[in-house]
Amino acid sequence: MHAGILLVDDHAGFRSVARRLLEAGGLRVVGEAATGREALALVATLRPEVVVLDILLPDMDGFVVATQLAALPAPPTVVLISSRTRTELGARLDAAPVAGFLAKEELDGRRLAELAGLTPC
Repeated sequence: MHAGILLVDDHAGFRSVARRLLEAGGLRVVGEAATGREALALVATLRPEVVVLDILLPDMDGFVVATQLAALPAPPTVVLISSRTRTELGARLDAAPVAGFLAKEELDGRRLAELAGLTPC
């Protein structure tokens, strides 16, 4: 079975572009969320294998969402994304319970698959 991915970003335009990039790379996007609370609810219902999670969300910090996801009995793999750089995020990124980080401009199916341990379709 090919991994299902939940995209979490508060910008609908970015989610649309990200979905096309990931699907063109052979990955399956099963849902989209614009807020941290929506992401947590969708993880409970959709049970995605991977969550691509923006750090700057309007209602919750992405690091907080990642920590809550990691505490689930069967947590999804989380890859953080941001328009900020790894250097700007610093120690918080290193301490986060995630599989990795990608700058938004680096997001594509191959890079995500490598970080999350996925096999594209």
